[in-house]
Amino acid sequence: MADQVTLEIPVTGMHCAACVGRVQHAVEGEGVSSAVVNLMTNSATVVFDPAVVPPEALVERIKSTGYGASLPVGTQTDAERQEEQDRARREEYLDYRRKGIVSLAIGIAVMLVPMSVALRTPIWPWAQLVITSGVMLWAGRMFYSRAWTAARHGSADMNTLIAVGTGSAYLYSLAATVAPSAFTSHGVAPSLYYEAVIIIIALILVGNALEARAKGETAGAIRRLIDLQPRTARVLRNLQELDVPVGDLVSGDIVIVRPGERIPVDGAVTKGSSNVDESMLTGEPMPVTKNAGDKVTGGTINLTGAFRFKATTLGASSVLARIVKMMREAQGTRAPVQRLADRISSVFVPVVIVIAAITFTIWFFAAGEGSFVRALAASVAVLIIACPCAMGLAVPTAVMVATGKGAQLGVLIKGGAALERASEITTVVLDKTGTVTAGKPAITDVVMAPLATLDETAMLQLAASLEANSEHPLAAAIVAHAKGRGIKTSKAGSFESVTGRGAMAVIDGHAVIAGNGAMMEDWSVDASPLAADADRLTGEAKTVVFVGVDGRLAALVAIADPIKPTSVEAVRRLRALGLDVVMLTGDQPRTAHAIASAAGIDRVVAGVLPEGKRDEIRRLQGEGRVVAMIGDGINDAPALAQADVGIAIGTGSDIAIEAGDITLMRGDLRAAVHAIELARATMRTMRQNLFWAFIYNSVGIPLAAGALYPAFGILLSPIIASAAMAMSSVSVVTNSLRLRRFQASI
Repeated sequence: MADQVTLEIPVTGMHCAACVGRVQHAVEGEGVSSAVVNLMTNSATVVFDPAVVPPEALVERIKSTGYGASLPVGTQTDAERQEEQDRARREEYLDYRRKGIVSLAIGIAVMLVPMSVALRTPIWPWAQLVITSGVMLWAGRMFYSRAWTAARHGSADMNTLIAVGTGSAYLYSLAATVAPSAFTSHGVAPSLYYEAVIIIIALILVGNALEARAKGETAGAIRRLIDLQPRTARVLRNLQELDVPVGDLVSGDIVIVRPGERIPVDGAVTKGSSNVDESMLTGEPMPVTKNAGDKVTGGTINLTGAFRFKATTLGASSVLARIVKMMREAQGTRAPVQRLADRISSVFVPVVIVIAAITFTIWFFAAGEGSFVRALAASVAVLIIACPCAMGLAVPTAVMVATGKGAQLGVLIKGGAALERASEITTVVLDKTGTVTAGKPAITDVVMAPLATLDETAMLQLAASLEANSEHPLAAAIVAHAKGRGIKTSKAGSFESVTGRGAMAVIDGHAVIAGNGAMMEDWSVDASPLAADADRLTGEAKTVVFVGVDGRLAALVAIADPIKPTSVEAVRRLRALGLDVVMLTGDQPRTAHAIASAAGIDRVVAGVLPEGKRDEIRRLQGEGRVVAMIGDGINDAPALAQADVGIAIGTGSDIAIEAGDITLMRGDLRAAVHAIELARATMRTMRQNLFWAFIYNSVGIPLAAGALYPAFGILLSPIIASAAMAMSSVSVVTNSLRLRRFQASI
């Protein structure tokens, strides 16, 4: 079998699921084994045989569909490629916004000017013609070109509706402007619909701008991941320390890392020791002790000591690069949301065009005098009343009101697609640290030694005075607990920290030691009087710190990441909504099961890193579930992107927030319940809007065609058709506004 090559081709001009389908259909063919077109990254990832089809031919296949494509620049780094994509998205958003705002202002002006009797002159219709033509050519041109592209491929979408509706109104107005006497001589008013054309274009452009901005914010997750890697690294070459670009590192380089710096690449420690914050991988707040021989990961943070390590894994093979790759793959393989309005319009548009043609034909042969003008008026009335205002507003108005209501509830929702997916959730997967729990260690128990000579307050004062000199999170928990009780610390002397064991110092004339059992043994402190308590608390997934004073055991403190007070209620409500709840964490199984049991969660998957979290989400999706992932850490980003709905805790990392479809602005799981309930209410409203918009067209089109004329002599003029179209839009907006009264259950 010939060697297969994978190529990611940048694609421009895609705006909807129909675009993705056309590009994918064009790429698939001889020599291509698989193709995935990604609307989020505007790219097509193609696996092909270059001996059968060269890369240039793949680009030409895409171009033949009317979309732009080019071969990728081989020397581009991930950061450079992301910057290029960000720039393109920004330009797209600004272009939509500029055209939408200008067109809306022009449309309102055109609509208001005729109200002034002084300006109603024969010149004004011609001025309207020129203005409208300019708006259509400048701001609306893309709709007509996309509609033409869809027609060439035998399909129809919202662009087709926009083109047909505005095009028919424009052509009718053009005829009324050029030859008004042809209308008046046959008893038909030469009505103008120029302002309707402009405002329809403007509103659609504003909606496109909002969508482009949301897409750019979502893609920001990959950008922030890439930014985790430092741009330079300090290496030892020829016995000299040099700062070199990370891209110039080679396998085997000795890299030097000081306290507080990010580790630039993956490697193995060769000299020194330190505590490293690996929360970007595991999500756990506890730092990991690194000694000679231990592996370190690029993007993690060195906390305490300086050390040297040998660079081992660089470029695309590094852990951080693989996480970025997983993010891209997850976004690319997610099934695109099929807009109900597009599905309706794919059938509705051809039907409307056929009805308009039949209407023209019947009136032309049956109307007698003035048959052409009456036939034209009736067919245009059909097209105008079928204009997609109500259908086009059905979804975005509900989305606008729902996202506004969500913001009031502390829930930020990235558009209608996120709402639609959230309404269909069947399984909710929860990260542990920072999601179910508070995300930082806190003292949960204080047990004094049987023969302690100090009381609890005095013991905590000495322990906090000692730990105030340490950067360890456990030390910070002790200091925070003492501060919360109003205990003031003293200055420590002769402070000494022992990595992986604890610390000691002289405070107010006392020799104070705090640490694990090994630390107590090192300083000949007998910890056996509290051994049973230590075993009990350790069994509850708590970390035990012994405190010794002047060579005698004083107490032990238990430290854990406590469950948020609201998590239990949130889990109970999620279950009440008919959802399965799963905990997914990188923490050890014992701790995970203890937290899950307290929170009311039965199913736990523990000890998994970012790739394992993503794979578990995939497995659940493979069972036919619609999965929501709720998390707050960098390590959750691939799973958030893979899930059908990613829900990020807003108090967590920026990368998790960018990767999610929904952001909870406070660290309260009850907000996730609000988001799901709001999504379900919004989808009900969207379906109601689409139903009434469709019914309006179903009733209005026959009336416009003259169904009542034989029996009652009633013929719907284009003016009444236009008014009816406006009223249908008002009804859709009014129905959407009911979402402002949405009330969450908790």
